[in-house]
Amino acid sequence: MLGNFSYSNPTKLYFGEDSLNYLNEELPKYGKNVQLAYGGGSIKKNGIYDKVMEILKANGKNVFEDGGVMPNPTVEKLYEGVKIAREHKVDLILAVGGGSVCDYAKAVSISVHCEEDPWEKYYLRMEDVDNEIIPVGCVLTMVGTGSEMNGGSVITNHETKLKIGHVFGENVFPKFSILNPTFTFTLPKYQMTAGFFDIMSHILEQYFSGEDDSTSDYIMEGLLKSLIHSSRTAIKNPADYEARSNIMWIATWALNTLVAKGKTTDWEVHMIGQSIGAYTNATHGMTLSAVSLPYYRFLLPYGLQKFKRYAVNVWDVNPDGKTDEETAEEGLSCMESYMKELGLVMNIRELGVTEEMLPGIADGTFVMEGGYKVLTHDDIITILKKSM
Repeated sequence: MLGNFSYSNPTKLYFGEDSLNYLNEELPKYGKNVQLAYGGGSIKKNGIYDKVMEILKANGKNVFEDGGVMPNPTVEKLYEGVKIAREHKVDLILAVGGGSVCDYAKAVSISVHCEEDPWEKYYLRMEDVDNEIIPVGCVLTMVGTGSEMNGGSVITNHETKLKIGHVFGENVFPKFSILNPTFTFTLPKYQMTAGFFDIMSHILEQYFSGEDDSTSDYIMEGLLKSLIHSSRTAIKNPADYEARSNIMWIATWALNTLVAKGKTTDWEVHMIGQSIGAYTNATHGMTLSAVSLPYYRFLLPYGLQKFKRYAVNVWDVNPDGKTDEETAEEGLSCMESYMKELGLVMNIRELGVTEEMLPGIADGTFVMEGGYKVLTHDDIITILKKSM
């Protein structure tokens, strides 16, 4: 294990079919005014909204609705949420939805008492939070981001064509999160599979870094094998509780900071994907799937031994009689077959990207330094072209 680190995760999780009942234990800890953040209204169609509202009312809460949170929350929506929170002096922000709603709730929570423009302070200057934070709780209805147990929050500014994620400290983590796998059953297939790949990408971003014998890598290999198995089951039967519960749990542990310990981590796939999202507003998980294989094939020579290990330990590639390069490339071929099996987007043109956008997407891509190669602008252009 590399370096020195500390570990703390203050988020309390309630998991299982009856987990929503535990909202009754959490709500009395907070004041009367609750800001209820949710997305496009699917929670009203599937009955989750009514269940949550019943519990909120039973606990004597004043509820101020903040609906319409989009899949890629915008800075304009952030300002709208801050206005609601300030006007009603909210004591708790309850996010009911997927990762975007959780991200949004955290962004609002840190911005309500911020005396500056939160976009400038927290997303452009990447400063720490030094003001009061409104507590956040989550009721998860879609898996993928791990936002239910971390400090990450991604906001999009379409005017400047920037989509920026800021990973805040444990003071911004949700105070509690409720994870009922049955709440994910009605998700459309496109969103479900995008979430599956978001989970995989989170793991790979942390896995493809470092050369030491790290316990974190062994954990990630196990998470990946479980994800591959359960996602194949879920594609055939989205209401398979065992598969969906496993996937929900994997998603949380993929990005709740545990497996990053002792790692340098990469995150370049996310940086490229987020820049694509700023231009196209495409579904996050699909921006990742569209660029991952071109990126990893580009990266393979610089991290050959880890790619070989990935092929053998995750995809069960037999290395006998093969060069390290052949073994590693076979692993990526197995990954490609799996991605096509799930029906993931495999090129950025399908997301609306044109040749004319490539320089701007490259300009908007943050360059990370924790992976096997620090990309140049020309490298990013090369990867984008191979992703077309």
